Amino acid sequence: MKVQKILESKGAPGVATIAPDASVADAARILSERRIGALVVSRDGEAPDGILSERDIVRELGRRGPVCLDDLVEEMMTRTLTCCEAEDNAETVLTQMTEGRFRHVPVMDGKKMIGLISIGDVVKARLAELRMERDALEGMVMGY
Repeated sequence: MKVQKILESKGAPGVATIAPDASVADAARILSERRIGALVVSRDGEAPDGILSERDIVRELGRRGPVCLDDLVEEMMTRTLTCCEAEDNAETVLTQMTEGRFRHVPVMDGKKMIGLISIGDVVKARLAELRMERDALEGMVMGY
Protein backbone atom coordinates (compact mmCIF):
# COMPACT_ATOMS: atom_id res chain seq x y z
CA MET A 1 0.00 0.00 0.00
CA LYS A 2 1.24 3.47 -0.87
CA VAL A 3 1.24 6.47 1.48
CA GLN A 4 -1.00 8.28 -1.04
CA LYS A 5 -3.81 5.81 -0.35
CA ILE A 6 -3.58 6.59 3.38
CA LEU A 7 -3.75 10.31 2.69
CA GLU A 8 -6.84 9.77 0.51
CA SER A 9 -8.53 7.73 3.24
CA LYS A 10 -7.98 10.51 5.78
CA GLY A 11 -10.13 12.80 3.67
CA ALA A 12 -9.15 16.06 5.35
CA PRO A 13 -6.51 17.82 3.28
CA GLY A 14 -3.82 19.96 4.83
CA VAL A 15 -1.56 19.72 7.83
CA ALA A 16 -1.94 21.35 11.22
CA THR A 17 1.04 23.67 11.57
CA ILE A 18 2.31 26.18 14.08
CA ALA A 19 4.87 28.96 13.78
CA PRO A 20 8.21 28.44 15.50
CA ASP A 21 7.75 31.62 17.55
CA ALA A 22 4.40 30.53 19.03
CA SER A 23 4.31 29.48 22.67
CA VAL A 24 4.23 25.87 23.77
CA ALA A 25 1.00 26.74 25.64
CA ASP A 26 -0.56 27.76 22.30
CA ALA A 27 0.61 24.48 20.77
CA ALA A 28 -0.89 22.47 23.65
CA ARG A 29 -4.20 24.29 23.23
CA ILE A 30 -4.30 23.53 19.49
CA LEU A 31 -3.42 19.87 20.07
CA SER A 32 -6.22 19.61 22.61
CA GLU A 33 -8.82 21.47 20.53
CA ARG A 34 -8.13 19.46 17.38
CA ARG A 35 -7.60 16.19 19.24
CA ILE A 36 -4.35 15.51 17.41
CA GLY A 37 -0.97 14.27 18.58
CA ALA A 38 1.47 16.58 16.80
CA LEU A 39 1.89 19.89 15.01
CA VAL A 40 4.34 20.46 12.21
CA VAL A 41 6.40 23.55 12.91
CA SER A 42 6.60 25.70 9.80
CA ARG A 43 7.33 29.33 9.02
CA ASP A 44 5.33 29.25 5.77
CA GLY A 45 2.88 26.35 6.23
CA GLU A 46 4.50 24.42 3.37
CA ALA A 47 8.04 23.47 4.42
CA PRO A 48 8.52 21.71 7.76
CA ASP A 49 11.09 23.20 10.14
CA GLY A 50 10.39 20.63 12.86
CA ILE A 51 7.62 18.86 14.73
CA LEU A 52 6.17 19.23 18.22
CA SER A 53 4.25 16.33 19.68
CA GLU A 54 2.20 15.86 22.79
CA ARG A 55 4.97 13.55 24.01
CA ASP A 56 7.50 16.38 23.72
CA ILE A 57 5.31 18.64 25.85
CA VAL A 58 4.56 16.00 28.48
CA ARG A 59 8.25 15.10 28.75
CA GLU A 60 9.15 18.73 29.47
CA LEU A 61 6.22 19.18 31.84
CA GLY A 62 7.48 16.22 33.83
CA ARG A 63 11.04 17.50 33.79
CA ARG A 64 10.54 21.24 34.38
CA GLY A 65 6.90 21.75 35.33
CA PRO A 66 4.43 24.23 33.85
CA VAL A 67 7.08 26.89 33.27
CA CYS A 68 7.93 25.09 30.00
CA LEU A 69 4.57 26.21 28.58
CA ASP A 70 6.05 29.70 28.23
CA ASP A 71 8.83 28.42 25.95
CA LEU A 72 8.75 29.03 22.24
CA VAL A 73 7.82 26.07 20.06
CA GLU A 74 11.21 26.23 18.30
CA GLU A 75 12.95 25.64 21.65
CA MET A 76 11.11 22.35 22.23
CA MET A 77 10.46 21.00 18.74
CA THR A 78 12.24 18.06 17.19
CA ARG A 79 14.35 19.53 14.42
CA THR A 80 15.46 16.37 12.65
CA LEU A 81 12.47 15.06 10.73
CA THR A 82 11.94 11.83 8.90
CA CYS A 83 9.70 12.58 5.94
CA CYS A 84 8.21 10.40 3.23
CA GLU A 85 6.62 10.83 -0.17
CA ALA A 86 3.17 9.86 -1.40
CA GLU A 87 4.58 7.04 -3.54
CA ASP A 88 6.48 5.45 -0.64
CA ASN A 89 5.43 2.04 0.63
CA ALA A 90 3.39 2.41 3.84
CA GLU A 91 4.95 -0.69 5.41
CA THR A 92 8.42 0.81 4.96
CA VAL A 93 7.27 4.03 6.62
CA LEU A 94 5.68 2.02 9.44
CA THR A 95 8.99 0.24 10.01
CA GLN A 96 10.83 3.57 10.14
CA MET A 97 8.33 4.92 12.66
CA THR A 98 8.57 1.82 14.84
CA GLU A 99 12.35 1.65 14.77
CA GLY A 100 12.73 5.41 15.26
CA ARG A 101 10.12 5.48 18.03
CA PHE A 102 8.14 8.38 16.55
CA ARG A 103 4.49 8.53 15.56
CA HIS A 104 4.13 11.23 12.90
CA VAL A 105 5.69 11.66 9.46
CA PRO A 106 5.22 14.63 7.10
CA VAL A 107 4.45 13.61 3.51
CA MET A 108 6.36 15.68 0.99
CA ASP A 109 6.02 16.49 -2.69
CA GLY A 110 9.44 17.92 -3.42
CA LYS A 111 9.94 20.66 -0.83
CA LYS A 112 6.21 21.13 -0.20
CA MET A 113 4.40 19.30 2.58
CA ILE A 114 1.19 17.70 1.32
CA GLY A 115 0.11 15.73 4.36
CA LEU A 116 0.95 14.13 7.66
CA ILE A 117 0.44 10.50 8.55
CA SER A 118 0.46 8.99 12.00
CA ILE A 119 1.35 5.48 13.06
CA GLY A 120 -2.36 5.01 13.78
CA ASP A 121 -3.22 5.95 10.18
CA VAL A 122 -0.77 3.39 8.84
CA VAL A 123 -1.91 0.62 11.19
CA LYS A 124 -5.58 1.31 10.37
CA ALA A 125 -4.86 1.11 6.64
CA ARG A 126 -2.86 -2.09 7.05
CA LEU A 127 -5.65 -3.72 9.08
CA ALA A 128 -8.18 -2.81 6.38
CA GLU A 129 -5.88 -4.30 3.76
CA LEU A 130 -5.55 -7.53 5.78
CA ARG A 131 -9.35 -7.74 6.20
CA MET A 132 -9.80 -7.48 2.44
CA GLU A 133 -7.22 -10.22 1.87
CA ARG A 134 -8.92 -12.45 4.45
CA ASP A 135 -12.33 -11.89 2.88
CA ALA A 136 -10.95 -12.70 -0.57
CA LEU A 137 -9.36 -15.91 0.71
CA GLU A 138 -12.57 -16.92 2.49
CA GLY A 139 -14.47 -16.32 -0.73
CA MET A 140 -12.07 -18.54 -2.66
CA VAL A 141 -12.25 -21.32 -0.08
CA MET A 142 -16.02 -21.14 0.29
CA GLY A 143 -16.54 -20.87 -3.47
CA TYR A 144 -18.12 -17.42 -3.72
